[in-house]
Amino acid sequence: MLLNSCGWRWNHSIVLSLHQVISCSDKDKVTVIGAGVTLQEALMAADELCRQDISVRIIDPFTIKPLDTATIISNAKATGGRIVTVEDHYPEGGLGEAVCAAVSTEPDIVVCRLAVPVMGVSCSGRPGEVLPTFGISARHIVMAVMRMLTQ
Repeated sequence: MLLNSCGWRWNHSIVLSLHQVISCSDKDKVTVIGAGVTLQEALMAADELCRQDISVRIIDPFTIKPLDTATIISNAKATGGRIVTVEDHYPEGGLGEAVCAAVSTEPDIVVCRLAVPVMGVSCSGRPGEVLPTFGISARHIVMAVMRMLTQ
């Protein structure tokens, strides 16, 4: 057991792997994959969805190369074959594209990709300002999950 500088105890085992499943239950309906700032948005979306009685599985991929395909596929299958990827990059060459390639041979897995649209003009600002503009905020993740569940 570790004790951090704030005085709370860390009772969790740390398992080193390529990907970390952050939140997981038997009730999960969709797998949401995000990293960095979009992982935080995914966690906020999960909280909002939980208030609506919808449970989602959250994965932090840690790396795109190598991609832990087995973890992604097994978790997608456990959540009805539904994945939402969210990234603070352009769609080409990013997380969503890597996940789509990883599951391309799985006929019952559907991926919804949220990424920064190629708008021709770059933009900068605080995450709370730019994430909604780019369509990758917690609210957008909630909407993507809801769309997947109604299709």
